[in-house]
Amino acid sequence: MNRARDWLLQAEKDLEMAEIAKGAGRHEWACFAAQQAAEKAVKALHLHLGQEA
Repeated sequence: MNRARDWLLQAEKDLEMAEIAKGAGRHEWACFAAQQAAEKAVKALHLHLGQEA
């Protein structure tokens, strides 16, 4: 089963949390959530292309 969509959806949720943290002035958490979103989006791309992530 290809889980690329699951990883992409989680990446979008993490990015949403980064925006919320940024708005609250919690820049350290915004950076962390944004970094997590980026990693999950890259993993989603690898899986979508049939590559091992």
